[in-house]
Amino acid sequence: MGKRRKWMAAVLAMVCAAGLLAGCAGDGKTVGKDTVNTVQDNANKDKTAKDNSPAINIKIGSLKGPTSIGLVSLMEKADKGESEGSYTFKMATQPDELLPLMIKGELDIALIPANVAGILYQKMEGGIRVINVNTLGVLYLVSGDSSIKTMADLKGKTVYLTGKGTTPDYVMRYLLDKNGLTDKDVSLEYKSEATEVAALLTEDPLAAGLLPQPFATVACAGNDKLALVLDMNAEWEKTGNESSLVTGVTIVRKDFLEQNKAAVETFLKEHGDSASYTSEKPEESAQLVAAAGIVAKPELAKKAIPACNITCLTGTEMKQALEGYFQVLYDQDKESVGGKLPDADFYYIPETE
Repeated sequence: MGKRRKWMAAVLAMVCAAGLLAGCAGDGKTVGKDTVNTVQDNANKDKTAKDNSPAINIKIGSLKGPTSIGLVSLMEKADKGESEGSYTFKMATQPDELLPLMIKGELDIALIPANVAGILYQKMEGGIRVINVNTLGVLYLVSGDSSIKTMADLKGKTVYLTGKGTTPDYVMRYLLDKNGLTDKDVSLEYKSEATEVAALLTEDPLAAGLLPQPFATVACAGNDKLALVLDMNAEWEKTGNESSLVTGVTIVRKDFLEQNKAAVETFLKEHGDSASYTSEKPEESAQLVAAAGIVAKPELAKKAIPACNITCLTGTEMKQALEGYFQVLYDQDKESVGGKLPDADFYYIPETE
């Protein structure tokens, strides 16, 4: 038992050290770890009228931020008993709230930051599979300095971002390098939380800060002098890297997938439909996002949704996006993805492909 606890503690320590951003609270305030929203368990809802409905109830964990935004339509359907599959949803504020539940088998599926999935895959000795990319890049450079139009314009400036050795740090350094710059050309000032970066920008709108969504939109909404001056997704694409800038992925326990493949594939389909609904109907989705407590107000949610890059990439498209992204992180710090790149079996490719 002691060995198991030490192992779990090591996993969580590595995740915390990775400094990930996908669990950001939507109102721009720090949310305590005890703030967990659990959507009603639908296991007992009457699904007998749905001939093709999987019998298994899937326990799903997601984070209070972009990863959950793409799920809100499915959450609502499940809550009303209108989904094909049977689901129980648990929403948490940090990845380290979900990982022990995955390890212990108390969650079947989790939506977590991409490189946390890489770390967990190594620590669980291949015991998970990634089934989709649910969120692409959510990082934006926010500033009131209208002279910043390209990465090259950052030369001689200071950029505030969350901690050194975190995902924003790796992304910023990679993009600076691809634009012929280093941290000698651009001063990188690290803060512990995105809220600190946002506060600095409020005090000095001419400063530049790297913020994830929905913090970036909330910061701009609170100060009309601020704007989203650079989209890190667009800057990533300019480098010619055939991969994508990835934020969140969906993972499933290997043994659960092997025993319940039909149920997992039903979830994948419904997750894709939910992500499409979020993107295509931002006004309706904004109401659901606010009701779920992800973003404080529907009007802020509506502004943030288009910039959250909600998606549902599966199969070979998912694999291509992730492999290149992991390679960029690995080249900077091997431990950011668990010490080595995931094996091919990490990626779940449906048999229909």
